[in-house]
Amino acid sequence: MKQYLLECCVDSVESALAATAGGADRLELCACLALGGTSPSLALFEQVTTHCTLPVRILLRPRFGDFLYTDYELSILQREVELFRAAGAEGIVIGCLDQDGGLALAQMEKLIALSGSMKVTLHRAFDVCKDPLLAYEQAKELGIDTILTSGQKSTCLEGMELLKELGAQQQAGCPQIMAGAGMTPELVGVFCRETDITAFHLSAKKIIDSGMRYRKEGVPMGLPVMSEYSILRTNQETVAQARRELDFYRMQC
Repeated sequence: MKQYLLECCVDSVESALAATAGGADRLELCACLALGGTSPSLALFEQVTTHCTLPVRILLRPRFGDFLYTDYELSILQREVELFRAAGAEGIVIGCLDQDGGLALAQMEKLIALSGSMKVTLHRAFDVCKDPLLAYEQAKELGIDTILTSGQKSTCLEGMELLKELGAQQQAGCPQIMAGAGMTPELVGVFCRETDITAFHLSAKKIIDSGMRYRKEGVPMGLPVMSEYSILRTNQETVAQARRELDFYRMQC
């Protein structure tokens, strides 16, 4: 019987609880999900693990933007690996590139060396690298457990061709391909039918309205991505629908 994995990306305790109730197998914890995710605080991790029992992998990304990191940024990432390892995280989610679009192997090796027994996911830095097939082989040599990817496209549906190719290469000792970016319960079924991929990543986001009654409009706190009075939360029912899709295909195996 195939083992299917449903990972949910969350940036709040509320979303972590919704993902857990919906049937997720694992959480990826970050901050600033609306900007693609940055490193979360230890306090957030502590609250999530106090209230949820799922394994938690920590996205480590010092800033919004590319994955070409300075020595200062690498030092921050190294310290975060140490802190979250000591705090009991199940794994880390990392990715560093060099100027020419290859994996920055020396930086990756330093982070992995500090990870101890934690599992390691290569995040979507993979999707903007120059040669994904080479990067897959390098990830294998680095001992990386999982690669989160959209198949080098904006969404996993657009990137299905590469995802199929990568999924077919999976075997014991190789990184597991986890499809993400634009993943929906309906697409979970499509990928289960048409690819060898068995791991899926989604945020199942919904926008909820702020509880603020007084609202000062026209004063953004940062990038005008969305209203300051809109909050992203994980939708429990969306996660539950994805869980039902996976359970259906698990029973067919």
